[in-house]
Amino acid sequence: MMLIRKSRGWEISERLATPEAVMLGRRAALGAVVGGVGSIAMAGSAKAQFYKLFGADGGGTPDKPRKPLTAAANEAYKPGRAITDEAQATTYNNYYEFGLSKSVHGAAQALVTEPWTVEFTGMLDKPFKIGFEDILKKMTLEERVYRHRCVETWAMTVPWVGFPLAKLVEMAKPSSGAKYVVFTTLADPKTMPGLGQRFYPWPYTEGLTMQEAMNELPFISVGMYGKTLPAQNGAPLRLTLPWKYGFKSAKSIVKIEFTDKRPTSFWESLQDQEYGFWANVNPAVPHPRWSQATETLLGSDERVKTQIWNGYGEFVASMYTDKTKEKLFV
Repeated sequence: MMLIRKSRGWEISERLATPEAVMLGRRAALGAVVGGVGSIAMAGSAKAQFYKLFGADGGGTPDKPRKPLTAAANEAYKPGRAITDEAQATTYNNYYEFGLSKSVHGAAQALVTEPWTVEFTGMLDKPFKIGFEDILKKMTLEERVYRHRCVETWAMTVPWVGFPLAKLVEMAKPSSGAKYVVFTTLADPKTMPGLGQRFYPWPYTEGLTMQEAMNELPFISVGMYGKTLPAQNGAPLRLTLPWKYGFKSAKSIVKIEFTDKRPTSFWESLQDQEYGFWANVNPAVPHPRWSQATETLLGSDERVKTQIWNGYGEFVASMYTDKTKEKLFV
């Protein structure tokens, strides 16, 4: 006899459930806001802060104008799918420093990107700080169209403008003993309401091995769709790693550190059973709370099969052949 099970009206797929960290953040914020004013009928300033925290301002603040960028197209990394509509890619974002929803582009316009300085520290011949514009003077910009795969199972395809991470590493001149690179995102309480979520281990950090950093795929993006990066996408410079889950790609980078100790990055420090150091895309290894076998293309309801290494295995798979005992895909 075949058992036929019908879903009840209130049941949803586990992959659609709000992530635990987000839910905890909402509870914490609600407690802070409601407790601070003594009533759910919030005072104006508290109500505004609540809306900012969750990116619930409706994106009422218009995006800042973006400057055009000139960059030759690099055709070596064909994405194999259509480019995502620019309006979709720039209004559906995870940037928890500005809020917990996907609609943070309005709140993110408070980000101040000029002037911008990046600190290079750790195991270097000589630690230093350098302005963003001075970095650009040392680099040749190119455009690469990369697929992006979020651990939440949504995906987009973006024409990024930037330069290889390897070129930035070469400029920094790390010592021979450096084994890892650590990227730190800006943490500015004056412009980033999400930093009020104190259970998060701010600032946001992410790390790569030196071998990964010197691979040809890692990209420092300074623009997208032929223009400078929007604030919500990580202006003025961000990391782009097309074979790893999206949370590995640090935004609005202010510090790059070289070390001989493997770092524990932001999400790994929160829940190492769900978010690991390597975070390589693998459809055969599910997240503990949902499958990674398929993904939804941003801007449509279409679900497609996820590819191992997000389809970039020819460029990166050889780096992991000696790491079979590692949790490479979480």
